[in-house]
Amino acid sequence: MPETLAQNGRELIERAYELAEVAHSGQKRASGEPYIQHSLTVAQILADLHLDSATIAAGLLHDVVEDSVVTIEDLRQDFGDEVASLVDGVTKLGQIDKLSQMTQRDLQDEEAESLRKMFLAMADDVRVVLIKLADRLHNMRTLDALSEEQRRRIAGETLEIFAPLANRLGIWQIKWELEDLGFRYLHPAKYQEIVAQLDERRAGRERRIARIIGILEKRLKSEGLEAEISGRPKHIYSIYAKMNRKGLPFEQIHDVRGVRIIVNTVMDCYAVLGVVHSIWRPIPGEFDDFIATPKDNMYQSLHTAVVGPDGKPLEVQIRTYEMHRRAELGIAAHWRYKEHAKRDVAFEAKVAWLRSLMDWRREVADAWEFVDSLKSDVFQWDRVYTFTPKGDIIDLPAGATPIDFAYHIHTEIGHRCRGAKVNGKMVALDYQLQNGDQVEIITAKHGRPSRDWLNLHLGYIKTSRARQKIRQWFRRQDRAEAVAQGRQLLEKELKRLGLDQKNYEEIAARFKFDKVEDLLAAIGYGDINSQQMAGKLIKAEKEGEEPELPETAPPPPEVSGVTVRGVGNLLTRVAGCCHPLPGDPVVGYVTRGRGITIHRRDCRNILYLEDKERLIEVDWGEDLKQVFPVMIQIQAYDRTGLMRDITEITAGERINITSATVATHPKDHTAVITATLEISSIVQLSSVLARIERLPNVFEARRRAS
Repeated sequence: MPETLAQNGRELIERAYELAEVAHSGQKRASGEPYIQHSLTVAQILADLHLDSATIAAGLLHDVVEDSVVTIEDLRQDFGDEVASLVDGVTKLGQIDKLSQMTQRDLQDEEAESLRKMFLAMADDVRVVLIKLADRLHNMRTLDALSEEQRRRIAGETLEIFAPLANRLGIWQIKWELEDLGFRYLHPAKYQEIVAQLDERRAGRERRIARIIGILEKRLKSEGLEAEISGRPKHIYSIYAKMNRKGLPFEQIHDVRGVRIIVNTVMDCYAVLGVVHSIWRPIPGEFDDFIATPKDNMYQSLHTAVVGPDGKPLEVQIRTYEMHRRAELGIAAHWRYKEHAKRDVAFEAKVAWLRSLMDWRREVADAWEFVDSLKSDVFQWDRVYTFTPKGDIIDLPAGATPIDFAYHIHTEIGHRCRGAKVNGKMVALDYQLQNGDQVEIITAKHGRPSRDWLNLHLGYIKTSRARQKIRQWFRRQDRAEAVAQGRQLLEKELKRLGLDQKNYEEIAARFKFDKVEDLLAAIGYGDINSQQMAGKLIKAEKEGEEPELPETAPPPPEVSGVTVRGVGNLLTRVAGCCHPLPGDPVVGYVTRGRGITIHRRDCRNILYLEDKERLIEVDWGEDLKQVFPVMIQIQAYDRTGLMRDITEITAGERINITSATVATHPKDHTAVITATLEISSIVQLSSVLARIERLPNVFEARRRAS
């Protein structure tokens, strides 16, 4: 028991242990050990985080309500409101650690809803989740007792949710252990490979670090700087993650060779940095100042990488003792044995990201959408740290845009966003923000979001937070307007892709809508974008046209990217009249002596074909790595630089233009551009057409029908 706890705190913990021992009497864990051992270990982990007595007591009691006759009211009467509320919060998180006992169908919805409850509870009292993290950590330490399937599922969940959560809360010592344990059970072969490489080089690495520490100690002493220098712990998962992120072999990972320097003051941090850079050459692009711009999880430190004495990269971290304590304990440092601590202004500012995050997520009704948004917005490893014009730090996932920035600041600023300045210069709204960017959002007095922002292919938004806010705005609009807009969007997309106008009643039935209006409203509200609808329609049409009789032969190998059903090794080629693309509904035409020609089903030559017996069912092959010629038509008001802008877009999409003609009409100042592009799929075609249509003066860009 922590010696620094007050006497009344120690008594509270002792009483909690006595009740837990009685409540769990005779109970065993899957490992065979007495259940009370789990409660004790959870409490010890919380004590190691220097948490208050109420949290430690709640750690001892966190399972008693669920696993015995003890109720929350019993706890409230015996231990007070604080302990009872913490245990109640943990209990309400759901059966996260027992999900492995459920069926796969139950598992998915139950898991998502449990995670949703956990993060909503976290906004009320972060200590609830600290207890859950301690609970998960001990469960991971004893994972060997479960089946391989259970181990892999729990390990995957730990790497996706719990370890990133510990990271966002700044609890480094729990983060790294969860990561290494999760990695060990999810990818045992890769784990052992890195362990073997570390063991093989351990002696040489330790000698090298000792030499580096000696050089630093001597130099810092001569400069009058007091410092504690040590080799940095090397964690297996962090090495693996960096190898994947940077595409580097084990030998080139800086984290494998690192030192940490701890000093007394912030001024000393920068003085030490100067000394390090004067001894060894810094590696460009490898310096981060998290003292001037702390992370949202309160982490502060200077990070640099230099070319060490043996010519190999060396990573150096420099921080004060107080920064080191916060790096170890993270958000838990606020409760450092404080009894009934009141949250101060500084603490509230540090967890502002959590408060704002939870405020809008309370509005998200769908549990899976909630979990998906957590993974994309909160737990993405790569982050960018940007600034408002007033100097406030805005933390966003890598790839975030000015629109994401605007919605992070305020919903109305997002809705009224019409432009952005980054570092004083106007940028496009799909510009990807970089570390250190200062962002100023240009707003309209009365504005509204654009439906184009919801189009994933256009790259306007990265975060689920922005996407959800935009969808909410459209849901609040008049239903009649949404239906009209939905009809317009769907017709436009079908026309642009060169697909036949479909029977809307059939579409509604096929996609589980009772009425056509419901389908169109969903598109108009932004719940379904027209590209998704067209893509699903194509897939459903293909599935609906499967022959009733079973195939008489196994599927043949792909020839020119097309599989002919029931027939082996026939030559196929793409028809030049309609230029079908992967994703188009297609049919084969058996020629005389030239194999099978692949046509779009709505090709005029097929529609008016008299000899239907020569048609054969075909499918697109999987993972096609070839391109196909597609003719497009662009109508625009003529202007200087129009063709240049179009070619810049196609070059950015890595699309080749094989031919292009321009017909101008001086009377109405319009131009019609017809071009043939080399396209890989309907998705790519839709993306490039949408981008071209956004160009100034362009009023239509579509696939040219056969």
